[in-house]
Amino acid sequence: MSEPNSRPMYRIADLHESDRPRERLAALGPQALTNAELLAILLRVGVRGENAVDVGQRLLKEFGGLQGLHRAPFKQLMDQRGMGEAKASQIKAAIELGRRLTIESPEERPAINSPADAAALVQYEMSALEQEHLRVILLDRRNRALEIVEVYKGSVNSSQVRVGELFKEAIRANASAIIVTHNHPSGDPTPSPDDTAVTRAIVQAGKLLDIDVLDHLVIGQGKWVSLKERGLGFA
Repeated sequence: MSEPNSRPMYRIADLHESDRPRERLAALGPQALTNAELLAILLRVGVRGENAVDVGQRLLKEFGGLQGLHRAPFKQLMDQRGMGEAKASQIKAAIELGRRLTIESPEERPAINSPADAAALVQYEMSALEQEHLRVILLDRRNRALEIVEVYKGSVNSSQVRVGELFKEAIRANASAIIVTHNHPSGDPTPSPDDTAVTRAIVQAGKLLDIDVLDHLVIGQGKWVSLKERGLGFA
């Protein structure tokens, strides 16, 4: 017997066929669905009082959108009402597949012709990191990304960064140029004096090694800064 005040379980199947995310995806394509509807396809079922789309909307509101879901610790996501380990795993796996898609096939990527092109390669993941990471985008002669390598994890400052380490993988991959990137976990991408000092040393080393340093990007929450555009560290 049901509890007197309990609300019924709402399922996607209870929605009109034209409102069901899977049917809408098949008919219109994934680009036509909202973020909540895409999450609903992963979740499959809702909880009492909420269908899967409602749960998706609640998760997006709770975590502040897709970026928040990306940044959220696994256990925090798992502990949300209607989630559990399996559903949290599905969401995290889908987000990770999206991240890998952006870096998987160098030959299929467009050339990096602007700071915005470079930021698009790394911002999705690096804006979600809780510590500072310094990564280098290796480029071929046509400015196509060969690889993205992590050089440092932790505070990025002029006293700790060994400039030679940034070029080790570039030399191995026979890269013609590099773009340096690091994140500010605070979310504010404003370059610090140390960022400028590190950039100046990297640019000078690149000239000696005949490897162009095209830019140094600082990644924040939803925004980024190009040190080259601001004239910081580049002669």
